[in-house]
Amino acid sequence: MPLSLRNKGIGRRLKVEGNCLGKSDQKFVFLDRDGVINRDSPNYIKSWAEFEFLPNSRKAITRLTQNGFAIILITNQSAVNRKMISQGDLDHIHRCMKDACRQRGGHISDIFFCPHTPDQGCACRKPKPGLIFQARDKYNIDIGNTVMIGDSAKDIECARNAGCRQAILVQTGNIVKARRQLAKKNLQPDYIAEDLFDAVSQIIDHD
Repeated sequence: MPLSLRNKGIGRRLKVEGNCLGKSDQKFVFLDRDGVINRDSPNYIKSWAEFEFLPNSRKAITRLTQNGFAIILITNQSAVNRKMISQGDLDHIHRCMKDACRQRGGHISDIFFCPHTPDQGCACRKPKPGLIFQARDKYNIDIGNTVMIGDSAKDIECARNAGCRQAILVQTGNIVKARRQLAKKNLQPDYIAEDLFDAVSQIIDHD
């Protein structure tokens, strides 16, 4: 996508293999990245060397894949526009992440990310639903049948704003901060999971 996206308030999508995941009845799960798949950092994840998978996160992605779910990442990555990381660096991290998951039998179908800082007023930075809507338009997704898994209040609010069927909060991020912020907004997740694997088990057991 062109660099004019910044002015249009639209997030950028990592190019992945293929143009279609299949029929419109495909099951979709949206995942946040930092704090859900890998350990988050207040200094941002700026290289593959700084990327550390959380325990059982790859196992969770494998289980989703084996149970017929298409996995789409929905992630804020403002480090790009903060000039802390280049587009090429972020692409490299995502390629390595996807390859590492694939080696365990998991498949991440696509990645939609927002490069903007909070003060840029874009339409795609969570908790706004722009990234999910981009995924919806590309894959003809019935958002009302999807699940969003995240570690922050922004993720839960984004799921509500987009109209996801279910929003799951994992405790592998800053759970105290997330619950405090959700309480202020009078929002609650549908389920609070120990980690991504617990969240995935909840989805599959009730599928």
